[in-house]
Amino acid sequence: MIPVMRVVVLQSNYIPWKGYFDLIHDADVFVWYDEVQYTKNDWRNRNKIYSKNGLQWLTIPIAKDAVKQKISEVALPDPRWQQDHFKSLYFSYKPARHFEQLEPLLNQTYVQNQWDNLARLNRHLIENVSRMFGIKTQFKDSKEFVLEGDRVSRLVNLLGQIGATEYISGPSAKEYTAGSEQSFSDAGIKLTWKDYSGYPAYPQLREPFEAGVSILDLLANVPLAKIPDYIWGWRSN
Repeated sequence: MIPVMRVVVLQSNYIPWKGYFDLIHDADVFVWYDEVQYTKNDWRNRNKIYSKNGLQWLTIPIAKDAVKQKISEVALPDPRWQQDHFKSLYFSYKPARHFEQLEPLLNQTYVQNQWDNLARLNRHLIENVSRMFGIKTQFKDSKEFVLEGDRVSRLVNLLGQIGATEYISGPSAKEYTAGSEQSFSDAGIKLTWKDYSGYPAYPQLREPFEAGVSILDLLANVPLAKIPDYIWGWRSN
């Protein structure tokens, strides 16, 4: 019997929402796919938080020519954003019931380190939060592999090099792979679409409940031991 190898391949995002960590938890191997072109007004350098004052966007300023670069190449030329984001997160979530879980991560990320590369920052945050949640998934970088072909064949070839038997993707990528499903099947790879529906609500700093906010919201409002119940554990319950 061929051993199961579930793989997720995804671009790094800035303090992403809980669905991103649901995907990581599903995978045996999670591959950073930052050797592709940076896209403007996407989740790479921004996300939403939810305080008593309502929804707020946090956006990392980047150079205008970033759209001509790979995600892995995008620089952070002005470090002043770190203090701004630290203050926004600190004062937004200070009233939260479990702020003590979030505060060390804020200090370690925004105060004790200085970031000059977007992908390295995003990966640092995501991998640290994943370990906090007890996720055992192995992280790899796509540039460790040979990346050749068009968009779909490049992905299928990457999965083949890893030994994937199943590729798990978010629903937004359906358009990306539409008409190419046979390529995965021919390579012996099962194509699975992640379903983000049904996540239970949790206590937030205000109402109504907002589901699509940064994972930091969940980390500030729910005991650490209970957080998996709101991301993947609820399905088995």
